[in-house]
Amino acid sequence: MDNVKLLLYRWFFFVVGLMFMSFGVVLMIKADIGSAPWDVLHIGLYKQLGLTIGTWSIIVGFCIIAVTTMLSKKRPQLGAFLNMLLVGIFIDLYMLIPWLVTPELFLWKLIMLLAGIIICGYGIGLYIAPQCGAGPRDSLMLALTEKTGWKVQWVRGVMEIFVLAAGWLLGGPVFIGTIIFCVSIGSVVGYTLPRCQKLVDRIIERGVGVENINKGTLRINDHDGVSKEIR
Repeated sequence: MDNVKLLLYRWFFFVVGLMFMSFGVVLMIKADIGSAPWDVLHIGLYKQLGLTIGTWSIIVGFCIIAVTTMLSKKRPQLGAFLNMLLVGIFIDLYMLIPWLVTPELFLWKLIMLLAGIIICGYGIGLYIAPQCGAGPRDSLMLALTEKTGWKVQWVRGVMEIFVLAAGWLLGGPVFIGTIIFCVSIGSVVGYTLPRCQKLVDRIIERGVGVENINKGTLRINDHDGVSKEIR
């Protein structure tokens, strides 16, 4: 039973993290002063070919999983599939929220973008902490790192530049927000990830490790917060 509870806790935080991350992505899109590189690509595809931004996130994610599987010769993890599907679904659902609109003033657009980056950072921390599997893009990054022998940061940098260029050519929104995201997201996740990891570990340990008093005999000398003298 404890193993089942542990699994449920882990997948719960995984899904909640994806929900937060997707909401952060939508805030950045709605701010309309530039989006993250992968979202620039998704928006560019949406502008040129229709469908929805979330649908393109799923389609691109599926293609990435296929390429990663061919490179690594390994089966993709369940977490990668769920990441691909849920993020796309959550993005489309959040985009339908009627009160979530682009502000008129640049200052409010900037505040919305920064809020999106922070929320996205916490979402990334929450979905990574339970260790249910890397997302499609992170899986591809690791596979390319293994194949090329390059450092992770170099592989990630080349990926982001290539994706950003493709998205820009398709008409995706590249502006100051894109630069702010690229410069800040590493530091934001560096701050949020260890804190989310501690939070998730603490909650899981408490939830799974709570002592069940029905499983053992009650010892009269156990400390219960009341001194022996009073009793």
